[in-house]
Amino acid sequence: MVSRTIFKRKIYQRLLEWKENSSDKYALMIEGARRVGKTTIVKEFATKEYRSNIIIDFSIASDEVKSLFKDYIGDLETFFFRLQSIYNVKLHTHESLIIFDEVQLFPLARQSIKHLVADGRYSYIETGSLISIRKNVENILIPSEELSISMHPMDFEEFLWAQDKHMLADLIRKSFEEKVPLGSKSHCLIMAQYSAYMLVGGMPSAVDAYVSTNNPFDVEKAKGAILKLYRDDLMKISGGLGASARKIFELIPSTLMKHEKTFSPSDVRANSATRDYLDSISWLEQSRLVNLCYRCSEPSPSLDLSIDANSFKMYMLDTGLLMTLALEKNIADREELYDAILNNKLSLNKGMFFENMVAQELTMSEKGLVFIKFYTEDSERIQEVDFLIANGKKVAPLEVKSSRSSQHPSLDRLIRKYPKIINSPYVIHSKDLRVDGEITYIPIYMTMCL
Repeated sequence: MVSRTIFKRKIYQRLLEWKENSSDKYALMIEGARRVGKTTIVKEFATKEYRSNIIIDFSIASDEVKSLFKDYIGDLETFFFRLQSIYNVKLHTHESLIIFDEVQLFPLARQSIKHLVADGRYSYIETGSLISIRKNVENILIPSEELSISMHPMDFEEFLWAQDKHMLADLIRKSFEEKVPLGSKSHCLIMAQYSAYMLVGGMPSAVDAYVSTNNPFDVEKAKGAILKLYRDDLMKISGGLGASARKIFELIPSTLMKHEKTFSPSDVRANSATRDYLDSISWLEQSRLVNLCYRCSEPSPSLDLSIDANSFKMYMLDTGLLMTLALEKNIADREELYDAILNNKLSLNKGMFFENMVAQELTMSEKGLVFIKFYTEDSERIQEVDFLIANGKKVAPLEVKSSRSSQHPSLDRLIRKYPKIINSPYVIHSKDLRVDGEITYIPIYMTMCL
């Protein structure tokens, strides 16, 4: 199912800023997983903000179009004349946009950006998946005249906008900024919306099905189609990497269900090592199908300096897809499944979905994912805090609690061990906002406000 509705997306504002400030000097590269809405938003932007546009979709582009980049990039007068003729579109100097859609399928077009931008007549946007993989660019010169931004699934605020619930989003932000609880009625209302968001996810075609039909079967059909697309893509990876990448992808739900969520190579194959799968994991990460959260050994504002690149957790790009992947073999009646989860009647490891949701929201906010394991003198057990966020010269720790328990000994020990570094600690849970000493307890739907 392809999304039929054009939803309001936050990335649109970034496109406007690029058009206003940088489009005369740089092409814009929009990277992201397939089906997150890249093509849809670019088409809307091109139609609304430019006098005319040409969209070259390299998944279906003809040999005639591709030959232009081979034969005429050194003769731009002929290049543009033929391009307008093929697409039957008149281009206007400084008022037209040319889009290279799925540009990773034809790297020569990406290389041509240097000459096209220097020419200065038109603006250029590229969209693609697996853009950064070496195989896609090994034989071309990557243009320096290119700015890159990432596009993600719809976040919770965009999910509310899709249902014309703008006031709820404003209410959440006001409560967070003022550190005032919403009250039981409003909190329960928003938690119900968030439960729906966790189930549906943020892939536009799934949100479209939810908004249009409110039918669980249609939502699951949309998500199932996306998972099939991703599985098929992974199996196209050459050199034996595809099979291991797909197996690692399929293992994400079972790994997140464990107490120890750090990637273990033995889950893939006995007596193997993490290094055996780094290339496969790189494919998963750079195709944006997973969000990797790396272990750090020491909290500091420069979190990257203490990261262990071989120790990481792996979260799925979209919690709705994670839900479908985790349950697709176990439950056939989707209406019963939705009713059970929304009404807290189904025995699930809710923690894995909460944690994946927080990782997803932080990634959407362009925050790197880092967790910490550490020892303290008052405990023989290794302590762990779910996420750390660099906050100026300080570090803000985040502990995710899906249960009703209010205990967080690891977070408390981290605060005691690093009092000069730790600032603004948060506990993310399912209850209303409250402040207790230096710790702020926020409902999970406020993660978008961090």
